[in-house]
Amino acid sequence: MTKKIAVFVGSLRKESFNRKMAKGLATLAPKSLMLEIIEIGGIPLYNQDYDDGGTPPPAWTAFRERVKSFDGFLFVTPEYNRSVPGVLKNALDVGSRPYGQSVWGGKPGAVISVSPGTIGGFGSNHHLRQSLVFLDVPTMQQPEAYIGGAAQLFNADGKITNEATREFLIKFINAFAAWVAKNSSKNP
Repeated sequence: MTKKIAVFVGSLRKESFNRKMAKGLATLAPKSLMLEIIEIGGIPLYNQDYDDGGTPPPAWTAFRERVKSFDGFLFVTPEYNRSVPGVLKNALDVGSRPYGQSVWGGKPGAVISVSPGTIGGFGSNHHLRQSLVFLDVPTMQQPEAYIGGAAQLFNADGKITNEATREFLIKFINAFAAWVAKNSSKNP
């Protein structure tokens, strides 16, 4: 049975390395996973007053409803100032509210951080994992994925050209498929 995986890209840049990585992972995924990028750049900043007043912005409602339909989550993120980009944190916050109605809980996830730097977004990867623990997203522990040197990994068409990275990503996405199968609340 194919599991639908929502992919959240933490960078808004059209040509971001993280978007290229998300697209690359979709081509490497086994048939048991269908990856779909969910755009998060247009989600208004979270403000509890709108939920308390019963007037959440339509973009929040649409995002929450859409995310509910997925079986798991893949987060592909850069590192901004040793942490998670604001756009990704905002998506987590909007999806976690109103209190008691989180769209995240119980669905399996994985994190991959991508950076032109040598430490591969280690700080953002771990900050994101802290939030996912609180949000009850069982997050794959191994293999960890910190992809550095991103500027040298893709060709002009955005395809992954580094063979060692490609092999690692196949291992990563196959491990994630097994993680989803093991931890999916929708498993028969």
